[in-house]
Amino acid sequence: MTPVSAPNRQSELALRDQLSNLQGLLALSMIMTERRSEDDIVHLATTAVPSLGRCRIDGVFQVGFGWRATAGSCTRPAPRAQVQAQLTRLAADGGALTIAGQGWAWAFALRSLAGHFGFLVVTADQEPSDAELFLLRVLAQQTATALANAGLHAGERAATAELRSANAALAQTVAALQRKTAIHDRLTRVAVAGEGRAGIARALHELTGLPAGVEDRHGNLLAWAGPEPVRPPPKVTPTKRAHLLERALVAGRPIRADGRLVVVARTRGDVLGVVALADPDGRAGEQETVALEHAATVLAVELAWLQNVADAELRLGRDIVSDLINGIDSDSALERARAVGHDLGRPHRVLLLDAPGHPDTLVVAVRQAVREHRVTPLLLPQTDAVVVLAPGAPDDMPRWERLRAAVLAVSGATRCRVGVGGIAERPSEFPRSHREARLALRLHDTIGGADRAVCYDELGVYQLLGELGDTGGVERFVRRWLGDLLDYDGQHRTDLVATVSRYLECGGNYDATARALALGRSTVKYRLRRIRQISGHDLSRPDTRFNLQLATRALGTLHALGEPLSP
Repeated sequence: MTPVSAPNRQSELALRDQLSNLQGLLALSMIMTERRSEDDIVHLATTAVPSLGRCRIDGVFQVGFGWRATAGSCTRPAPRAQVQAQLTRLAADGGALTIAGQGWAWAFALRSLAGHFGFLVVTADQEPSDAELFLLRVLAQQTATALANAGLHAGERAATAELRSANAALAQTVAALQRKTAIHDRLTRVAVAGEGRAGIARALHELTGLPAGVEDRHGNLLAWAGPEPVRPPPKVTPTKRAHLLERALVAGRPIRADGRLVVVARTRGDVLGVVALADPDGRAGEQETVALEHAATVLAVELAWLQNVADAELRLGRDIVSDLINGIDSDSALERARAVGHDLGRPHRVLLLDAPGHPDTLVVAVRQAVREHRVTPLLLPQTDAVVVLAPGAPDDMPRWERLRAAVLAVSGATRCRVGVGGIAERPSEFPRSHREARLALRLHDTIGGADRAVCYDELGVYQLLGELGDTGGVERFVRRWLGDLLDYDGQHRTDLVATVSRYLECGGNYDATARALALGRSTVKYRLRRIRQISGHDLSRPDTRFNLQLATRALGTLHALGEPLSP
């Protein structure tokens, strides 16, 4: 065997070291390729540099990111800035660097088929050998390939996450659209089926699981649906209610108020009603809001239709009632009433309702009240009252008192008086029933007592006096029995006639008279003595008391008829 010379042995050992390093780089490349984190890849590269020769790593600069890692001189701001300035002037292939205190410095380009990623900054006391430079270039190339691979995987993960997010968002959108479609379909069925306000409240409760209510613009509960009995919301002042409606109009969507989610039903800017969900815990979300808005739309259409129908009925009803109570063309009025669904072939009564406030408000209140009491509303607003033509019977007085109470509840008025005319068996008798209703209304204050429905059929002697064609005899009778007292009251501004009238209506009871007149018992006795002295009538005699009481009622009837006593 030929012995190996020393130079050849050294060359062989160098080759073996280089192969060993290449094997290490191959293993390192496999490890870096499997990593998904760019920081991990850079860390592996920087820790491998010292093992490839007499070199040191000073930093890794990544395009679009900056310094991914620093060591040696590059840990200080000033040298690092100088190096970065040189890197920006280098080509993508890299090149020599000048770093203070370093014998040799080089920027190895981090390049792959995917592009240029940055530089691997390496320093040494003296220039490395060709073999060491080769290994450093291989390391830079492997690092770039690993970074490209990591970026590709990151992009794939981002795309997958974005696709997953888009699919989830699409699923949510589809589900929300399906729920909105279900809400729309449910409330559309309510509108088509004509289920009205009760159907809207019921559907809203079914869709949201929350108690739902429908109110008019004044806050009166029109319909309710929920697990609890109907509990009308507490009435608030008109000012507070107007503020709530204004807030809802400005918002243009449901708002929260007093533990409720509220939205207005409107058309052409006019508030027709309110839809509300009871939600004291504030758990109603977007779906409940959507259901509430759809319900408000359906309610607006429902109320607008009812308003149009009601307006048409009111216009027709005004003409019909006006003709009937004035005895004009009753046959034509009969046909027109039948056209709007009102049967005048049955016995009717004429009612006059009087309450403080704007006439239009009273008309709306009367119309709603008569509908709730199943009375077909033929109405005629007049300057001092609202005329109502309603089916009647001889014993239906409690019905009119309930109607009066309903008008009070709907209108919010403090008082309401009702005058009820006698039965009209045929249209030609409506003028007479109208006169009787007006007389009953005018006699309300004469009869005395709290606000109530006064029926002409129950007026007793007032009815007899009111039907007298010639009031001259009545005036003479009143003058005969009350003339001196009337003259005295007129001259001295006293109330002797009112005192004797109340005394006789109270059956001659001093205490009852004092309570009715809000006077002391002694004052009542004094006045009665003056009445005896001025009139000369002995109030202890039954016939005198009868005639005096008849005279006071006759006087009240004359005033009610608009025929005050002649001087």
